[in-house]
Amino acid sequence: MKFIKVMVIGIFKVLFYIIGLLPSKNIVVFESFLGKQYSDNPRAIYEVLQKKEDFNCKIYWSVDKRFINSIKSENINVISRFSLKWIFIMARAKYWVTNSRLPLWIPKPKHTTYIQTWHGTPLKKLGVDIEEVHMPGTNTEKYKQNFLKEASKWDYLISPNAYSTEIFKRAFGFNKKIIETGYPRNDYLVNENNWETILHIKQKNFLPNDKKIILYAPTWRDNQFYKVGNYQFNLQLDLAMLKEAIGDEYMIILRLHYLVAEKLDLTGYEDFVVDFSHYEDIRDLYLISDILVTDYSSVFFDFVNLKRPIIFFVYDIEEYKEKLRGFYFDFENKAPGPLVKTNVELISEIKKAGSASYIDSNLFQDFYDKFCYLEDGCASNRVIDNVFER
Repeated sequence: MKFIKVMVIGIFKVLFYIIGLLPSKNIVVFESFLGKQYSDNPRAIYEVLQKKEDFNCKIYWSVDKRFINSIKSENINVISRFSLKWIFIMARAKYWVTNSRLPLWIPKPKHTTYIQTWHGTPLKKLGVDIEEVHMPGTNTEKYKQNFLKEASKWDYLISPNAYSTEIFKRAFGFNKKIIETGYPRNDYLVNENNWETILHIKQKNFLPNDKKIILYAPTWRDNQFYKVGNYQFNLQLDLAMLKEAIGDEYMIILRLHYLVAEKLDLTGYEDFVVDFSHYEDIRDLYLISDILVTDYSSVFFDFVNLKRPIIFFVYDIEEYKEKLRGFYFDFENKAPGPLVKTNVELISEIKKAGSASYIDSNLFQDFYDKFCYLEDGCASNRVIDNVFER
């Protein structure tokens, strides 16, 4: 089986290279999270770009065939990732826009401009900054070499702020053009943060208006996995305790990381917990949530734009900080919200969040000023002006 896979990849690589020698076409290919979603920075750029009457490129979305039916409903041009049609379009495209790494075997044609938007402001260490890699199917040296090889293909890298720019340069070994624009995906949070949009999202998803919403969006753990690309996640929330304590006032929306393979059993808690892990774009979930509960995920950098309470449920912070990734700044003292390790502490902070006095604190404002100063609802336009308008 492994031999056949290697042989198929070899054939695809040669075919891709040969087709890439042909003249380019006015095509833009977008992809988000390995083709699993219609979301994030690529979606934000696409939504602005496709409205421009003077833009004469044809636009496609590269989508994993397992997710193609759900994304077709968005009325966009979809191509099945790794199909023959996909190879012909990708190899002759003028632009690629993606928020995660493409497979290493793909040779980038000389005529293609590769825009890497990435997918988060870094808290945990990235790329070559990771001291010891615990992911399946690789080792520390190989992981870093592969990361640098992929990053060398990027022509543009989008950065949300000056802090990220400095880290990206080093962690990705990137020495080409970094565009410091703010994150396009956060334009939506700035421009659509109104009761009409929030009510529409709730109604579309059959969510009650008489309950506040807690969004629980944790990240993945490098050392908890089934196989390459499929990670385990052990839910540490005590749903029984939480429902008893806050169930009359709140309901919880779960949003697991796109690399997590778990399908959680929520039997008995259907009126209190809803799994939205496969919802198309987390941006809607941000808007309808009164509180964010997360851990080391970069989601909190985005949620800060809404100036709503954030609680960090970091039950394994010592292991994560010392053994798995490590942090770029003093997370324990600079996080824009309280850090808790137990369900009892979590419940206590949720009950305090109604007043959310820490949002008015200097700590929260300093965090906002450092990481969100470019988030004015126009980041997508700045990307387009820098890349496509040229």
